[in-house]
Amino acid sequence: RMPSCLLKLTRVVLSHKPCALFILIFVFVSLAYHKLHWGLGEDPKSSGPTYGLSAEISCAHYAPSPLDIADGPSPSTGNVFFVETSEQTAPSYLFSCSVESAARTHPASRVVVLMKGLAKGNASLPKHWAFSLLSCFPNVEIRPLDLKELFSGTPLAQWFLQPQRQKEPHFLPNLSDACRIVLMWKFGGIYLDTDFIVLKNLQNLTNALGIQDDNVLNGAFLSFKAKHKFMDLCMQDFVQNYNGWVWGHQGPELLTRVFKKWCSLRTITSMSCKGVNALAREVVYPIPWQDWKKLFEAVSALELQKLLKNTYAVHIWNKLSHGTKLEIPSQALLAQLYSQFCPATYAKMKQD
Repeated sequence: RMPSCLLKLTRVVLSHKPCALFILIFVFVSLAYHKLHWGLGEDPKSSGPTYGLSAEISCAHYAPSPLDIADGPSPSTGNVFFVETSEQTAPSYLFSCSVESAARTHPASRVVVLMKGLAKGNASLPKHWAFSLLSCFPNVEIRPLDLKELFSGTPLAQWFLQPQRQKEPHFLPNLSDACRIVLMWKFGGIYLDTDFIVLKNLQNLTNALGIQDDNVLNGAFLSFKAKHKFMDLCMQDFVQNYNGWVWGHQGPELLTRVFKKWCSLRTITSMSCKGVNALAREVVYPIPWQDWKKLFEAVSALELQKLLKNTYAVHIWNKLSHGTKLEIPSQALLAQLYSQFCPATYAKMKQD
């Protein structure tokens, strides 16, 4: 049986056909207009992430909340850079964790991932779970690495254009070393290798690099203001003292050489010298490269807290550790770091 209110409405419509028709058309047009208006005005990110996000990934769960920084001082908005100088376009779990942990600890900064293997001008990323996952973070930007453009206007432009360089045994590490010092000189901000797990915001570590062990500085972490004289001297040393046949000559050895000259020192300790800070080992290299296997050993929550008390980021020494099996889940130090500081990547690891 038809409800009495609908019956009355039907009688009214039938007795006032022209007027009813006008009202129906007006309502239909109004609804269509509002649908179109709100659809065009919608934030693209709110309608779903770009680059073919996998259906099983929930961005709302993974993306950092702006409330995370609401109670603290407003951090600097300098960029955080990652660089992939090979043609690799299938990021590892550690790569994903590095970028995710940086994005979570730097919600007010752009986290820029530059990859040589990405086609320039292509609007979409390769279909890979890591790109889908990282696309959930609104502050992560993944871009092609244009090496010729990056080195233009610097002392390294001519070095890069010499074809014999690519035949050298350590060309890719040397290319990575070149990219980081040019990025710091041109744009400033923070540079991190893709085998770091970031625990805290790094923006207050300005004009700084870390001591990896006795008397050696490492460039896996760099933080400098743009056009800083120290980075200018690093670019000059890169070209003037170039040796592509010795591992580390253009990386840790270069930074150590320049810092010693900068400060007129023979031995490096944790210090600030002429505005450049050599950070104590525990700040970004709490696990020495000689002890990298400790990353795969079980530690208690209390031991972990004590170990990382003064630490901003942990270098995983991927060149040494990449072939070692990591149990997921476990109490291994590295597994706990994944779980706490890149939970989205960790969830994917457990799933796989």
